[in-house]
Amino acid sequence: MREIVILIPDIDKEQNVEIDVRINGKKKTLQYRVELLSWEGSPEIDRVTVLKHKLKDYDKDWELVEIGAPTETEIPLMFRRQQITQE
Repeated sequence: MREIVILIPDIDKEQNVEIDVRINGKKKTLQYRVELLSWEGSPEIDRVTVLKHKLKDYDKDWELVEIGAPTETEIPLMFRRQQITQE
């Protein structure tokens, strides 16, 4: 099993979440970032292109883990960055 679902309280957009976990006694801090990608003004046909450009130019230290349900004006994206293992 690679993923565990953890319910967290609602957060404002563009915020980071840090979760400390222990795996086999070793502490890891997992960081998540939720961003809302606005495609207001883009034709529906270009939305995939807008998303591709956002992901292509995104910080390589962050990995896309989830694309949320889109609305007419935006789509939520969740990224994860894993920190150095702590003893």
